Amino acid sequence: MNWYLKALKNYVGFSGRARRKEYWMFTLFNVIFAVAAMVLDNVAGLASPMTGYGPIYGLYALAMLLPGLAVAVRRLHDVGKSGWFILIALIPLIGAIWLLVLLCTDSKPGANEYGENPKEGAVA
Repeated sequence: MNWYLKALKNYVGFSGRARRKEYWMFTLFNVIFAVAAMVLDNVAGLASPMTGYGPIYGLYALAMLLPGLAVAVRRLHDVGKSGWFILIALIPLIGAIWLLVLLCTDSKPGANEYGENPKEGAVA
């Protein structure tokens, strides 16, 4: 949960680097909270019958758009890629797989043009 809160506190921080653990823990909690929002929409009867989504989920998704984008860009910086590399996901199928591989790749050791390696200064 601390990694999720760390990403939220740095929600407009597109500079710097994010460890794999920070990115994937943010993603895990983001999915959990998104599912909870969908369940709340359905329990409250607010969900659209066609999509299954409602206003609670819509507001949550909108609120998490910028923090999710920022942590993904910082994750790409950690592997030595530009944040614009996130657009590779627009290439059907291959782009999403390539982006997933980059997001799973270990960080480049030492400093790079985006800053110091956050893993080297961390204890846990």
